Amino acid sequence: MGISKGNDVMETKLTKIKKIKINPDNPRILNNEKFDRLVNSIREFPQMLDIRPIVVNADMMVLGGNMRLKACKEAGLKEVPVINASDLTAEQQSEFIIKDNIASGEWDWHLLSDEWDSDLLDSYGLQTWKGDDIDLDDFFEDDETKKENVNKIVLEYKDDEYSKVLELFERFSGSKERVVFDLLSA
Repeated sequence: MGISKGNDVMETKLTKIKKIKINPDNPRILNNEKFDRLVNSIREFPQMLDIRPIVVNADMMVLGGNMRLKACKEAGLKEVPVINASDLTAEQQSEFIIKDNIASGEWDWHLLSDEWDSDLLDSYGLQTWKGDDIDLDDFFEDDETKKENVNKIVLEYKDDEYSKVLELFERFSGSKERVVFDLLSA
């Protein structure tokens, strides 16, 4: 299977999930209910992954499909269709991450405000905060009220420890929250 790109063809290849890296800087999130629906959708209609494969860069880091990858792990899949977009520049990869995610899910507005230029995001079609007269805390307030009854635990690691923790998370299926909960419940 391939997608024609001029004279080149971007091939879709079935790839082992453990080889694909979740993009920790992807600012797109799904609440638990929407994530569960995505997991069920993948279980009921796995062919949708052939139609909309996960897109990765040369390092096998997800550019498009972070939540789908997490949902595939939760659904117990061992392999998923992947398109390697290794020919994209760093700027194009960043642009793709935003444009691929405009239609659904929720945004991590704090990450967006820290890591992304609002004018650039607006040019991609994502309506954001603008101007000096906007208090970003007020802008984020709506995001927080959507997360009623959600508590957060933040763990901090040195770089070498963090890499080890990420590797351990990849051994389990599900979101990091689900993995930690399951481990603590054992």
